[in-house]
Amino acid sequence: MSVILDLAIFPTDQGASVSGFVAPVIAMIRDSGHAYHLSPMGTAVETATLPEALELIARAQSLLDERGCSRVYAIAKFDIRQGALGRLNGKIEAIHERIGDVHAVHPDLVPQS
Repeated sequence: MSVILDLAIFPTDQGASVSGFVAPVIAMIRDSGHAYHLSPMGTAVETATLPEALELIARAQSLLDERGCSRVYAIAKFDIRQGALGRLNGKIEAIHERIGDVHAVHPDLVPQS
């Protein structure tokens, strides 16, 4: 089985900048051993089972709770499919094969130093 979890989770009671709270969540996902991909609006993670994906969400909430967050907003989307792991990259590769590079950042969006 392959479960792709697309997760956005952050506190709503800690001010406008929450990267200090999100970073430990991303570190936990990174250290979990699951394949993942960080984006500006969330993190996609591939697990072998739904309980593994749900456990990551529970651990993320616990990390925020431990850091004093009393209100947390989360959005979780799942793509659950029978078959082998590897879809996290495979889905992107399938698009790449059809249209070419999809990871380029528009030059006007790159900060100038």
